[in-house]
Amino acid sequence: MNATVFLRPLPTRHAPLLADLDTWVTQGWLRALDRSFAAFLAQQAPDADPLLILGAALASHQLGRGHSCLDLRAALANAGQALSMPPEGVARATTEGSPPTPPSALLAGVTLAKWHKALKHRTLVSAGPGTTPLVHVGDRLYLRRYWQYEQSVSEAIAQRVAMPTPAAAPEAQASLAESLDALFQHRDGANTDWQKVACAIAVRQGFSIITGGPGTGKTTTVVRLLAVLQHLALSEGGDGDKGRRLRIRLAAPTGKAAARLNESIASAVANLPLAALADAEAVRAAIPTEVTTVHRLLGSRPDTRHFRHNAHNPLPLDLLVLDEASMLDLEMMDSVFAALPPQAALILLGDKDQLASVEAGAVLGDLCARADAGHYTVDTAAWLQAVTGELFDAALCDAKGTPLDQAVVKLRVSHRFSASSGIGKLAEAVNAGDGPAVRRIFDSRKHADIAHRWPIDDASLRRLVVDGAPEGFAGMTTGQGPGRQDANSNKRPVPPPVGYRHYLTLMRERQPAIDAPQPAFDAWAQQVLAAYGKFQLLCALRSGPQGVEGLNPRIAGLLRAEGLLEAEHGGWYPGRPVLVTRNDYGLGLMNGDVGVTLALPATLPSEKRPRWTLRVAFATGDGTGSIHWVLPSRLRAVETVFAMTVHKSQGSEFAHTALLLPDRASPIVTRELVYTGITRARDWFTLAAAPEVLEGAIGRRVDRVGGLAARLARLDY
Repeated sequence: MNATVFLRPLPTRHAPLLADLDTWVTQGWLRALDRSFAAFLAQQAPDADPLLILGAALASHQLGRGHSCLDLRAALANAGQALSMPPEGVARATTEGSPPTPPSALLAGVTLAKWHKALKHRTLVSAGPGTTPLVHVGDRLYLRRYWQYEQSVSEAIAQRVAMPTPAAAPEAQASLAESLDALFQHRDGANTDWQKVACAIAVRQGFSIITGGPGTGKTTTVVRLLAVLQHLALSEGGDGDKGRRLRIRLAAPTGKAAARLNESIASAVANLPLAALADAEAVRAAIPTEVTTVHRLLGSRPDTRHFRHNAHNPLPLDLLVLDEASMLDLEMMDSVFAALPPQAALILLGDKDQLASVEAGAVLGDLCARADAGHYTVDTAAWLQAVTGELFDAALCDAKGTPLDQAVVKLRVSHRFSASSGIGKLAEAVNAGDGPAVRRIFDSRKHADIAHRWPIDDASLRRLVVDGAPEGFAGMTTGQGPGRQDANSNKRPVPPPVGYRHYLTLMRERQPAIDAPQPAFDAWAQQVLAAYGKFQLLCALRSGPQGVEGLNPRIAGLLRAEGLLEAEHGGWYPGRPVLVTRNDYGLGLMNGDVGVTLALPATLPSEKRPRWTLRVAFATGDGTGSIHWVLPSRLRAVETVFAMTVHKSQGSEFAHTALLLPDRASPIVTRELVYTGITRARDWFTLAAAPEVLEGAIGRRVDRVGGLAARLARLDY
């Protein structure tokens, strides 16, 4: 941009609007970035209608709220929903001057037709391809970059859905069926083996999605799928190149999600039932067990949005598997497709009902919008029966099913939660939006693994975060009892619920002597990190007394009052848990990695005897159990994590998860947020929420505005 642009005076016709936008920024309703974008367009086009400039500001603002565009019709119906503002009438008062003009006042009397007319400006707006900063399609107004992302992603998906694979060719059907039978030998015959069906669907074309709730076996399914694909590739008639392994990469959006998948993949590969395959060990050796982050896979370039791998430098692979795909935003998905070679396949794994990505777009949710009802065509159903021997409900068939429907499969049976599991029932009821069922589950006190606490004062919070408040669970006494028996996993004993005292006590009691060898400290750090994962407090908000910014120092104070934490020294102390908030490739740390601050011995050159010094221990996440020690001074983007937002917890699992909701309704607290929080719990779940806030959250859904699903429905495959 030429510097003279910024010196050009703003046109008089736009001055009142920009003054209102300034007030909105002061109120926190609008981002300064959005106001600057609107002012820039006003400078570039003095003749532009103020309605166009307002639409541009709102469209920019929607990106910060997770939407890929502005829905003009919805903005006219409820103007306040287009801003990050409280409901009109309860807005914060300004300290001086008149109250801010609400968006409804600026849009009063504006019709959809009038807004459409205002957007007809050749310099600023086009209906598709071009160079204008805005794109107007139907009732949606986009910033061009995000319109292009939707266009590119939908076209890439359509291309790969229509791309048949050699493994699905008629001449390979018998081999595929034999391979699937070899890996899925145990079934009762009464119910559809959805894992087997998912494998078949994922083999059929160059793009597929395997979605399902917690414990439905997404990792188990994909490992068996990779075994099938490698077996076919290593045998005649596989990929046409006998003896050549497929080049497969595994990735996840965050370091935490990658580490968790790394552990589960390694275990699943070791336990693969390959006895029926003649090349069993070759197949096992051909399945990758290393999982990386998407950023590392694509090759992040510092201080830029671009990656080293792109359309001009594609990834050297035949198949990419992306886990926790609900966390992938529209821009990242576009980057992934751009980096894939033309004939490479992509498989997405994830829970479609979890929270969408923090950045704009709800890619997995859009792509899986019809997954519950299947919509498989007669041809797909017949092919699946031929290669899997499985029959499924005719209600899941649809003669008008789209090509994308044929590439999506939902795993429908949870193996983590038994029929008596309160966590499983609670997640199911919340996901269904059934508030009365949620109340009945808590009121019945029949489920040993869930507890409800409200209100949360200092004493109640202390009991929860220090010791896990075990007395809140049915059948538990204060800190006593053996826990319970898990109905799954061969009746494994489940230890009682704990709080943060558990890991802090272990940290203190098992610390090696100052002259112990380094492996002893590595083993100790592994134990502390594992113990830290036994409990996590999650919350919905970042700011305020019930957000992470208010809760983290409050919890540290409660733990310090219990004698569990030492005083701070420059913000650091033994036992401080930290969350990495930005990728740091120099240190090998990824956004979402969690470490615990511990004391290690160190000897200065001028000293003869070692003394204690603080280091932060991170699990390497490569399946080896190694520890990566980092000096606190080198960590430039971390925050204390006694309390973690639900968004940051995605891809994680904790033995005891506590979810704290704010004491009043908030548009941020939605059904998806509550469901995601519940499903982070493995053995115990505590909900700290006012009943009316919980009920409101269950009835409130995340509604990301975008055109990806509609665009895919219109495309010719």
